[in-house]
Amino acid sequence: MIGPIEKQSKWYEGSAIMIKSGVIAVMILALLIPSAWIQDLVTEREGYQQGMVKQVSNEWAGDQTIQGPVLAIPYKLSIEETDANKKTTTHDEINMLYVLPQNLKIKADVKGKSMSRGVYDAIVYNSKIDLQGDFPVPDLKALGIDEATVLYDKARLVFGVTDMNGLKNTPVIKIAGQDYTTEPAATGHNPFANGLQARFALQKGQGFAFSYQLDLRGSNNLQFLHTGKTTDVEVNSDWAHPNFDNRTPDNSNITDKGFTANWRMSYFKRPFPQQWAGDDSVLAAGKSRAQATFGVRLQLPIDQYRKVMRTTKYSTLVILLTFVSLFLTELIRKKRIHLFNYALIGAAMIVYYTLLLSFSEQLGFNWSYLISSAATIALIAWFTGSLLKNGSAAALFAGILTVFYGFIYVLVQLEELSLMVGSLALFIVVAALMYFSRRINFEQH
Repeated sequence: MIGPIEKQSKWYEGSAIMIKSGVIAVMILALLIPSAWIQDLVTEREGYQQGMVKQVSNEWAGDQTIQGPVLAIPYKLSIEETDANKKTTTHDEINMLYVLPQNLKIKADVKGKSMSRGVYDAIVYNSKIDLQGDFPVPDLKALGIDEATVLYDKARLVFGVTDMNGLKNTPVIKIAGQDYTTEPAATGHNPFANGLQARFALQKGQGFAFSYQLDLRGSNNLQFLHTGKTTDVEVNSDWAHPNFDNRTPDNSNITDKGFTANWRMSYFKRPFPQQWAGDDSVLAAGKSRAQATFGVRLQLPIDQYRKVMRTTKYSTLVILLTFVSLFLTELIRKKRIHLFNYALIGAAMIVYYTLLLSFSEQLGFNWSYLISSAATIALIAWFTGSLLKNGSAAALFAGILTVFYGFIYVLVQLEELSLMVGSLALFIVVAALMYFSRRINFEQH
């Protein structure tokens, strides 16, 4: 009778281990819910930051795009109309001929700075932008325009910026060696939503050179619209963390003191014709405009919300590895840990991410990661040591958690290599767990 009873007892204990491991698996899945809440919280806080950046932009100036210049020449267009009595009448309407620069050279000197609103930061800048170039003689025959109808004395040079509130000066344009004061462009026959213009008398059959300077402030982005048949752009800045949008510079140099970047754009990469008539929306068309816009975005050296979000995405992995390590320690030490204690450890690991988020808004990501990780590791190690009544086990578990959190920190810092490094590290972790699990005889527990 004793033999069967012993067998039944061993079978029960072995089943209990499987049941407990199943309950732990369910707990890990249940912890996905608060992990998702933490990710929502990170998204919410990032939304608050974006709102604050928008508020700063409204107070300072928003993203800026340098547009133009464009030569606008009015001409008379004869329109024939037939009424209900089939009587034909002819009258003249003013149409517009638009010509883009032959060569456009832009040099921008950008001074960036960070503005704080509470725990949030926004990047703003002041810039001095020099533009110069030349216009060719309009090819009237190509567009079927009679030169006698062209109003050369009413020509305009039109240019624009995205946010006119950022203009700190009234630009003066030098055209063929003569200075002209600018004014807001008329709403009709204007290729830009926010435009300035200089009126001048264009010499018939002649091209001309131009130059002007913009004293401009803005936020985050400084973009350029490729309007020249050849467009050369040079940007110099004291901001050490640029991100180049749409087109990579032909040459760039980034140091801890700032950056320089150069673009050279040819006519073949421009989605606009060199000249056209009548259509005011050619330069405003969404897809074409996006293809012809390039520039730089000044970004924060540490985007804490992006890094915190990436860290939270590994929360399930960290909890899984921690619980597995704790469960193996429990079996190897033959010291039972109640499921409620597993739940408390899981709660501490979830609270870790709220600590990380709140500290990162004050101290930046690196310091907040160090403080939050150290506090969480110390708490869990102390709690585990008190449960197992073993200081060396607590030290070992602290070392295991340090490896886990250090591993996640490396993954967050990496970009292109994160998948490969993460996969290799996980392979090593699984191999280690397989090795130590050999010491456990599940039938004897």
